[in-house]
Amino acid sequence: MIQLIERAKSFTNREALVSNGSSYTYGQLLESAHRVATNLLDGRGHLGEARITFLVPPSFEYTAVQWGIWMAGGIAVPLCVLHPLPSIQYVLEDTQPEMVIAHPDYIDFLSPLEKQIGVSLVALESIFQNRSTTLPDVRMEQRAMILYTSGTTSKPKGVVTTHANIQAQITTLVTAWEWQQDDYILNILPLHHVHGIINVMSCALWSGACCEFLPKFEAESVWNVIISGRLTLFMAVPTIYHKLIAFWDNASEMAQEEMSGAASQLRLMVSGSAALPIPVLEKWLKITGQTLLERYGMTEIGMGLSNSYRGERRPGHVGLPLPGVEMRMVDSKDKIVGENEAGAFQIKGPSVFKEYWQKPEATKKAFTKDGWFITGDIGMLNNGLYKILGRDSVDIIKSGGYKISALEIEDVLRKHPMVQDSAVVGLPDEEWGEVVSACLVTKGEAIDTKKISEWLKEQLPGYKIPRNYIVRKTLPRNVLGKVTKNELKKMF
Repeated sequence: MIQLIERAKSFTNREALVSNGSSYTYGQLLESAHRVATNLLDGRGHLGEARITFLVPPSFEYTAVQWGIWMAGGIAVPLCVLHPLPSIQYVLEDTQPEMVIAHPDYIDFLSPLEKQIGVSLVALESIFQNRSTTLPDVRMEQRAMILYTSGTTSKPKGVVTTHANIQAQITTLVTAWEWQQDDYILNILPLHHVHGIINVMSCALWSGACCEFLPKFEAESVWNVIISGRLTLFMAVPTIYHKLIAFWDNASEMAQEEMSGAASQLRLMVSGSAALPIPVLEKWLKITGQTLLERYGMTEIGMGLSNSYRGERRPGHVGLPLPGVEMRMVDSKDKIVGENEAGAFQIKGPSVFKEYWQKPEATKKAFTKDGWFITGDIGMLNNGLYKILGRDSVDIIKSGGYKISALEIEDVLRKHPMVQDSAVVGLPDEEWGEVVSACLVTKGEAIDTKKISEWLKEQLPGYKIPRNYIVRKTLPRNVLGKVTKNELKKMF
């Protein structure tokens, strides 16, 4: 029995979703999901964990398709509407789905893959045909979803979660962030990722709250929704906050007052999926009175740590483990490290994924012998709260015997009056192992990198000063706004 769907039966008359200008109740969502499940089963008793992929924009239909797949006993594999065809082909070849459900806008886009790799393309409207049947009993231990890692360091892997994993990921956030029936949230995040699916949509639907979809991000549209006063929570990635701040900066004084006043009324605003630059946090606090809550999570674990809803939210930190999440920090020999010592984050608990899809060796390597998931992130406990120093593979630069956090250098660079944004990587070097190298996005003027280095020497030890600089108009990012550091390395 899928508790997320069972709970919806007690909210049937409440508003569940707002999508494309229409409002839908929990009852309508359940009815549509039942139709989807019936059409997917097509006379069978159970989908038996068949993979069903779907390319549907964020909407009521998206949610009904996802729930329908689950109600029929299938594995939901959402595809990203922003991904190019080769990325989608990779997921289809990897999961070997029974079918690909496609929104009318994407039929032509996907049709070359029908012949090329032999997938069955099914039009969205056909699975909403009015049919009904008795639905199977779906166990919590069944595989429910495959989401693909962002692939910033290697080919994406399919992360398999069960219904029990998903429930644990939802309930820990509902508890920690005190979700209520009367909450209302705007979803502007891609729905092929844990941030949009779990943190926003599923937490709202578990709670009897309302989730409104905005299919395409536009700063003005988001500010208009905030000004409407209907939101109680807002969650986004750092690049979105950056764009909202830029829009606010360019508005009239009267409009600024209206935006700031409305934003100050929300009970919670969260930032995640990438490190939040401290200048963005400070500017958001200044214009809205809201201290953004930072949290730490991964596709494989849902959310693991969070700053406090009611207590301290310390800039540059990700708080403490969420309810039900066990965490330890270890050195390279899996020995526990002490406070203010750098260590690798390892996580245990019911929210941790089941496996990488059809990759038993990669799954085995992802866990210690005693069952801890190896996150690949390095951090430290700093005065009672955890902070992330970076990913072992891309954000920790090993130079001249030192382990250097790229994120720390990026934060300092962003404080320079001429630097709008920065990203730091380690480039291979015979003498040093790696050398610190920085890409700068400037505030319009030409920049003297020698002067930047001199300025940095007043704030950082010499071994952390970049040896190489490049200046670009933008940083390479994936759809969640995370800097793709392997792409960045190629630019040097």
